[in-house]
Amino acid sequence: MNALEEEVAHILLSQKLTIAVAESCPGGLIASRLTNISGSSAFFERGAVTYSNLSKTEMLGVPKEVIETYGAVSEQTAKAMAEGIRKQSRTDLGLSVTGIAGPTGGAPGKPVGTVFIALSSDRGTECQKHLFKGNRETIRWETSETALRWIRNCCQKSA
Repeated sequence: MNALEEEVAHILLSQKLTIAVAESCPGGLIASRLTNISGSSAFFERGAVTYSNLSKTEMLGVPKEVIETYGAVSEQTAKAMAEGIRKQSRTDLGLSVTGIAGPTGGAPGKPVGTVFIALSSDRGTECQKHLFKGNRETIRWETSETALRWIRNCCQKSA
């Protein structure tokens, strides 16, 4: 267990906030890290691994047109995923991640390591674009670390 997920858990519990997570490229790693904390059911509502475009539209309500226009790995899709998981789960926070962990799947303008992380709350939905370097395992881990740090920082600001 990592101190970062313990810190995030403590902040969510102390602020009585709930979260749901929709993940593509980290494949459930963020949900796994959060639910590795004893008592996580008090703040963690659900996690969805929405790897395919169909799962993003069916499970999260991402409009098909958004994926067709901007791609599955885009700010627009990440925001729609975060809003969708938050709405479906009725949580305070909805986090989503979509990206290309590699080693295949990269394209011009969206190389391997391109990741969009979005966070939805009652204050709106924000998205960050990242370009991580390394192999698949490193990109997945860095994605989860960055997402957890962002949750921590956002919750600390609102406290």
